[in-house]
Amino acid sequence: MANPFTRDAGEGSVPSRIDAGLRQYMLGIYNYMAGGLALTGIVAYMAATSGLYQKIFGTPLFWIVLLAPLGLVLFLSFRIEKMSLGVAQLSFWVYAALVGLSLGGIFLVYTGASIARVFFITAGTFGAMSFYGYTTKRDLAQFGSFLFMGLIGIVIAGLVNVFIGSTALQMTISVIGVIVFVGLTAWDTQRIKAIYLQADSTLVAGKKAIMGALSLYLDFLNLFLMLMQLLGDRRR
Repeated sequence: MANPFTRDAGEGSVPSRIDAGLRQYMLGIYNYMAGGLALTGIVAYMAATSGLYQKIFGTPLFWIVLLAPLGLVLFLSFRIEKMSLGVAQLSFWVYAALVGLSLGGIFLVYTGASIARVFFITAGTFGAMSFYGYTTKRDLAQFGSFLFMGLIGIVIAGLVNVFIGSTALQMTISVIGVIVFVGLTAWDTQRIKAIYLQADSTLVAGKKAIMGALSLYLDFLNLFLMLMQLLGDRRR
């Protein structure tokens, strides 16, 4: 049997073709993620500056806006196999817009300069860790369970702090959250890279790209929010 990794005349080696395809696949995922973050930021800014966020805050509609993204993530996670690619893409953009609407308060609480500063810090940190996850030969799967437990702990502690309102607990959550989402960025990047190597149809690969973009979007967004808690300057 012929070695699949030998060079075929005029076609290039299989590893070379896989590497080129992987780069294109990852670029598509990063483009989805960046587009989603841009949409979230634009909607959040417009909601704050137009007064829309202030109008719905404190009303039952705000809870719908707050919980709708969670419901849409669950819908995507459990139903994406039965969706068309177009519906999956639309769901991603709707999700990003709803998150932006729910985060409009950031522009009312923090100064614009500190938001921009923390965004660039987040982008640099995310970029470095995603690059590490993409290039490292070390298997990061062993850290997956640890990071997931840390994520669950953050969620539980955050819910508890809603009722007790402890500043010290919130700071602790933010510090641990930064560590967890920095780790998840590298882990998710390596996981997405490994998933690409599975042979799939164009339709399935497209759906996997959307879910990969969603994972990295959430890593970036949560890292940004945790850093805002630590480094953001509140308005007087």
